[in-house]
Amino acid sequence: MGYYAGVDLGATNVRAVVGTGEGKTVGSSRNQTPRGPTGIDVTERVLETLRAACEAAGIDPTRIRSVGIGSIGPFDLAEGAVIDPANLPDTIDRIPLTGPIANLVDSEEVYLHNDTNAGVIGERFHSDRNPDDMVYVTISSGIGAGVCCDGKIIDGWDGNAGEIGHWVVDPRERLTCGCGKDGHWEAYCSGNNIPNFARLLAEDDPTISTELPLEDPEFTAKDVFDLAGADELADHTIEQVAHWNAIGIANIVHSYAPLVVSLGGAVVLHNESLVADPIRERVPDMIMSNVPEIAVTDLGDDVVVEGALASAMTEGTGDRRRLRW
Repeated sequence: MGYYAGVDLGATNVRAVVGTGEGKTVGSSRNQTPRGPTGIDVTERVLETLRAACEAAGIDPTRIRSVGIGSIGPFDLAEGAVIDPANLPDTIDRIPLTGPIANLVDSEEVYLHNDTNAGVIGERFHSDRNPDDMVYVTISSGIGAGVCCDGKIIDGWDGNAGEIGHWVVDPRERLTCGCGKDGHWEAYCSGNNIPNFARLLAEDDPTISTELPLEDPEFTAKDVFDLAGADELADHTIEQVAHWNAIGIANIVHSYAPLVVSLGGAVVLHNESLVADPIRERVPDMIMSNVPEIAVTDLGDDVVVEGALASAMTEGTGDRRRLRW
């Protein structure tokens, strides 16, 4: 029997799963992502987690045929490493991945993707349609996308394609993104930045009433969504977030002509009626081309690790025609 593995390296957690060629998960493990002091410490935690998943499956790591990785970036694809990850300490400059994992499982078949590309691979693999053209969009602490176009996963020359959260949606550039640039979609609609957007909207209209704790440093996007329907500023903020989100999704449709746009990430998954439904309602009026199906992922928080496993099983594509049982 052939075995495959998927690894999800996030800024908070490392996850690994082992599955059979039929896609049945037979072992899994999870650990916290170490805060350093070096990238090698993160690599060692990834290897430890993958070993533990193999142990849970009752197999030696060398029985793994191939491994898919969905990871935070940015990447040096030639080296198979993460370089200068934004959400880890500055002492972590490089996290080697593909080489050490290939050595562990004794296979050169290791596929490295950014986390959103792993997401689209998982969504494609598990979709009844197994479409050649689809996009997975995560709206969480940040915003990003994985794109499959004409059956090919779009990585870009350096593995960093899909940074749609850094599209400029506001030509007035009134809010600064976490990357340091202005007017980006992520600066308005990500979980980390919705509070800043609410503060900006309150400044624009001082007469608007609100119970939102605008001056509290612990003010979060959850506070905004929790007061939906009961607070004037919260409702106004949710309405404006819906507007920018619809613009972003319309741009995706015009750029890639997907059959399906799948939405995920904590902001969507915890607030589907307030985030996903307005996108579905508005996008048809914004585009001149075919309207795709706009769905919310069924994989929830497992979308990246499931996509990594699907990548291992399908030579990095999510295309079920490439299954090697």
